[in-house]
Amino acid sequence: MDSKRAGGIALTPGGVPARPGFGMAELMLLLVAAVWGGSYAVAKQATLQLPVLEFIALRFGLTFLVLLPALRPLVGPQWRQGLAVGGLLGANLLAIFVCETFGVSLTSASNASFLISLCVAFTPLAEWWLLGERPAPRVFAAAAISLAGAALLSLSAHASASSAGLGWGDALMVAAAVLRALMVCLTRRLAGRHALPALTLTAVQAGTMALGAAALALAVSGGAWHLPPATASFWWGMAYLVLLCTVFAFFAQNHAASRTSPSRVSLLMGSEPVFGALIAVWGFGERVGPGGWIGGAMIVAAAWWVTLPPRAAR
Repeated sequence: MDSKRAGGIALTPGGVPARPGFGMAELMLLLVAAVWGGSYAVAKQATLQLPVLEFIALRFGLTFLVLLPALRPLVGPQWRQGLAVGGLLGANLLAIFVCETFGVSLTSASNASFLISLCVAFTPLAEWWLLGERPAPRVFAAAAISLAGAALLSLSAHASASSAGLGWGDALMVAAAVLRALMVCLTRRLAGRHALPALTLTAVQAGTMALGAAALALAVSGGAWHLPPATASFWWGMAYLVLLCTVFAFFAQNHAASRTSPSRVSLLMGSEPVFGALIAVWGFGERVGPGGWIGGAMIVAAAWWVTLPPRAAR
């Protein structure tokens, strides 16, 4: 259900005023971008120890177990509607994570973080197509600035990389970016069709993804299944991915998607490469040149600009 207007003020599907400034929803999205910025290196290390589809099934199976108490609101007349919405969004998320996880296993973490930020450019078009809402011109301008900044980050990262060509991993990350843009708009479109808490919806999505990934893994391997490694690094990484990058991140995204526009969600999430670069430098000893830091500043500036009220932005 699209946002409505009361007395000239935009309202979310829940009847809450859609503020154009920087509020709790925007802060949560920036925190999501921060934790997701470090997820690529962690996921890349994990998929060296476990096949991709089994890794996805384990990650979201653990997430579902953590969120079991959040399924209580499904006990009622809305359970069919809740399962239908959560299942649809979960299937979309499974496609995103299959593309992302295979992609990051086949390309560099820095290249993956750049390519996934292409969803910043795709989201205004998806918003226009799916929701019939033409974004303001400055949203398109901010998306262009964000993409240019991400390109500088990528060029800086490739300056010291052994390979800089496009391959299957890069193509999968572009596909994931398109699916992310569609996901934001689909979440907004379905927001008015259920009254489920964001955490309950996240639990249904996690269950859908775990079952789907397990079925795909068994089909691809002919029924074979690997035990996860017993190394501390693998399980610390899994805890980071489950608790921060999945439970908190999906809850925050589901919470914020009905409280701000899809383009603003995508642009704020577009700051992810900046956090990825900071984590890579301080956590993994990678080097980012001056062009990379300039690109990061451009992404942050674009995300900040799009959160300003219309008058302040002008």
